[in-house]
Amino acid sequence: MTDSHLSRRKFIGRAATVAAFSIVPRHVLGGPNRKTPSEKLNIAGIGVGGMGAANLKALESENIVALCDVDHAFAAGTFKRYPNAKTYTDYREMLDKQKDIDAVVIATPDHTHAVISMAAIQAGKHVYCQKPLTHDVYESRMLARAAKEARVATQMGIQGHSMEGIRSICEWIWDGAIGEIREVEAWCSLSYYPWGHASWSSKWGARPTDTPAVPASLNWDLWLGPAPVRPYHPAYHPTVWRCWWDFGVGMMGDRGAHTLDAAVWALKLGPPKSIEATSCGLTPETHPLSAIVTYRFPARANLPPLKLVWYEGTRPPQPEDFDEELEWPREGGLLFHGTKGRIIAGVYGDSPRLLPRSLHQEYKRPTKTLPRVNGSHEMDWVNACKTGQPAGSDFSYSGPLTETCLLGNIAKRVDTRIEWDAANMKVTNLPEANQYVRTEYRRGWSL
Repeated sequence: MTDSHLSRRKFIGRAATVAAFSIVPRHVLGGPNRKTPSEKLNIAGIGVGGMGAANLKALESENIVALCDVDHAFAAGTFKRYPNAKTYTDYREMLDKQKDIDAVVIATPDHTHAVISMAAIQAGKHVYCQKPLTHDVYESRMLARAAKEARVATQMGIQGHSMEGIRSICEWIWDGAIGEIREVEAWCSLSYYPWGHASWSSKWGARPTDTPAVPASLNWDLWLGPAPVRPYHPAYHPTVWRCWWDFGVGMMGDRGAHTLDAAVWALKLGPPKSIEATSCGLTPETHPLSAIVTYRFPARANLPPLKLVWYEGTRPPQPEDFDEELEWPREGGLLFHGTKGRIIAGVYGDSPRLLPRSLHQEYKRPTKTLPRVNGSHEMDWVNACKTGQPAGSDFSYSGPLTETCLLGNIAKRVDTRIEWDAANMKVTNLPEANQYVRTEYRRGWSL
């Protein structure tokens, strides 16, 4: 038999040899549920009238194929920007009907992050969710677990995590630039007062009592999602919901998720042992005007115990030896106190500087060991979707970070010290505080 008439056995053998050299390995293509790096993702936005619009603009190298918002008037500008995207009011309908979606961006109010993220994960979609990841501690734990099991690419919207500053902080601290660190101060001096940006209630921090008509463009029931039913009011929507306990996680999740990021990463923080809070202007309905939250973290490997103090609506006193030629970050920032010096940085871990000035000038910077993000925080997630490499603040990292922030909120609500059993997700010294670990959903909603 000539070579022009190969036997079936020889043909299969040769085919296998050729395949071994011509088939691209699966990990290069991203594996199951992933596109090759050259392909564009089909992305859907859920909650696109506010921050979600900015996230989508950073993702315009991909295909924006679907847009979902409970208020079509509020989202009108985004709908107009992407005329070829299909539009929806209910994310569940979108996930059920539109099968070409690869990934979703979620930028709804805090109280709906978890239910929407979980639905997307269960549908096999990659998820980018704005900070804070969730509204309560239990939700954070469950989302991190679900994302790991589903093997989807995730990212929480803390853009500072992809910047140069936070990486420099980590490398300097790991290099021993300021010695042993046992205390960190972090702050955001902003406040949400007046609550809802108006003064219609005669009772301090109470719900408005008038019941204006629901705008025709808004599906109020869907906006409420798993939260307890209450009448519509512009004190809640649009954009002013974060000060209300039922909807937002306050400054602790709004800015704390950004600013505590550098401390959690650089100091390799796990769950705290205890959290103590004192507040001003606390009410059952609204976050306080100001608060100071003190975390106590145990020793970790070769790192000592740590005291971390968070200030909101105020800020710590400026150190006496602070360089007067530097600008103190009044709106927000963090300060690492070491045995050999300090590091001060902005809200996002940006513009870090060693103190005193002589240390900043004389310290020999270490080799950059952490990979740098080439592009935006959103595109870091896109890369994860396509390659299978985890994004910087995927849910395995941002879930525990969010838990830490939300434990501060629990301490604020009970206005005292709580002791935390992370393994069992339980406050051990104050049983009544556990009602805030996992909040009750209204009927018809589940995680």
